[in-house]
Amino acid sequence: MLAKLSARPAVRKCAGAGALTLTLLGSGLPAAAADEPRPGLSRFYGQKVAWAACDGAGMPRDLQCGKVTVPLDYAHPGAGTLDLALARYRATGASRGSVLLNFGGPGGSGVHELATGGKQFMDLTNGYDVVTFDPRGVGRSSPVSCGEGGDQTSVATGQNLDISRPLPLLKRLRQAADQCARNSGPVLAHIGTVDAARDLDVMRQALGDSKLNYLGFSYGTRLGAVYAAQFPHRVGRMTLDGVDTLTEPLSEQGVAGAEGLQTALDDFLDWCTTDIACPFGRDRRMAGSQVVRLVRSLDQDPVPTDFGGSFSGQDLAGAIGSALYSEELWPTLERALASLVDDGDTRGVLGFSAGVYWPGGGITPPVRRPGGDVRQSGGRNGGLVNSADVPADNLPAALLAINCADDPDRPSDTQVTKDLKSLRAAYDQASPVFGRFKLTQLLMCYGRPKGTSYIRDRVKDVDTAKMLLVGTRGDPATPYRWTEETARRLGAAAVVLDNRSDGHTGYTSSRCVHRKVDDFLLYGSLPADGSSCPADRRVRTSTPGPPGDGGHAANG
Repeated sequence: MLAKLSARPAVRKCAGAGALTLTLLGSGLPAAAADEPRPGLSRFYGQKVAWAACDGAGMPRDLQCGKVTVPLDYAHPGAGTLDLALARYRATGASRGSVLLNFGGPGGSGVHELATGGKQFMDLTNGYDVVTFDPRGVGRSSPVSCGEGGDQTSVATGQNLDISRPLPLLKRLRQAADQCARNSGPVLAHIGTVDAARDLDVMRQALGDSKLNYLGFSYGTRLGAVYAAQFPHRVGRMTLDGVDTLTEPLSEQGVAGAEGLQTALDDFLDWCTTDIACPFGRDRRMAGSQVVRLVRSLDQDPVPTDFGGSFSGQDLAGAIGSALYSEELWPTLERALASLVDDGDTRGVLGFSAGVYWPGGGITPPVRRPGGDVRQSGGRNGGLVNSADVPADNLPAALLAINCADDPDRPSDTQVTKDLKSLRAAYDQASPVFGRFKLTQLLMCYGRPKGTSYIRDRVKDVDTAKMLLVGTRGDPATPYRWTEETARRLGAAAVVLDNRSDGHTGYTSSRCVHRKVDDFLLYGSLPADGSSCPADRRVRTSTPGPPGDGGHAANG
């Protein structure tokens, strides 16, 4: 799933991470309404979802689709509307209402994730309609885009990053941000999690539920926490799996991400070097050095791909990182790396490299669709976009836009120039393989408006029903310490389940976590705060498992 439902050991905080503190606070949005809709919103709270068979090739026959309409701008409800795409599996028996899923990202299409990975959630249909959605700016819901050739991620992670000359890079980033704004339409200014959480409440009412029952992975935990702060007395049974940080600046999140991925890579190499087929040999110490040399060699001399263009060391870092979100992918990663090392064949690693990362925000496996012009497919008018017309870059464009909208820090040119060298050292110390990859992502909000300070300042000490927070000890994207920190921040309502396993998130990768989450959501049975789940027994297999999430893992 966009949150690859598995994880890695807790990471330490690097002293150098604070070099670029990015403490210029943006003006926060006003606090959202507490439980009751503001004047002018009543028409949005009178909806009922009209469910019908889902359109599109390959959609499960028993999956139903619908939509809800929300205001573009909650502060000015008459200024325009957006339609949000929904999908559900009906409860198999008597239903007590709905449980709403967010698979992470941000930027992943919930409708796609449920359609392709819904089997992992069928236990929940014993009591609920299992519902998900495409958040604003994502999938069929007014998708944002940076346009053809406007991928800001590629601009930031290109092979020519020269930290001794940062101004040309900043100029390219500013131009890319402008292009994203031109191609995304009015939703871009209202795409952050504060607005998305308010959308959740409109969905709750349209589904006929007095309380929101919710399961969120990775970024979806941020969304759930913001909802709990905005609508504390509307929280029903809420589970947050792969818990995101609510407070750390992006500079520290990036270091945590690099450290987490490095630990996951070390575990993979421990496993790989016990196998005669490992492309890095049987000497564990030498294997780590070979990976570093391979990345640096490809940065200096990228190799051509069958699809045109070239494959650099930073592309390889992204591909390896994508595969490390689940142990099920290790055999496939081993074979892909062997093909690259032995034959220069990039096809295997390219299968992973399409994943998109964000510091602490998880991985979003791509949904490949034909590119479409949002301006001709309804997105700019607020109506649902046809599945075939979702822009090919929507996922990375939305991931970047949402994370930037949630972050109030924007360094000046002078600040970036001053701190970039020390930041590079901190990131390289965190990981010689993933440090540069994560550092370049840190710069990707440059040129965009400051985001809200609401999450950092206001999401704390929530007065809600008990909620379950699942942290995985070996999570490479959302380190376990974030679960502990977020639990303390949310206050007495938070109950922590310690998943002593690896991979990003736990529900789809741990039998124990799956059972305990189901017991809570279906029957209200909470584990004791601080209780734990043991790791499932690891079995070496030469047969690759499913590419992971089926949902978002990942994001979760």
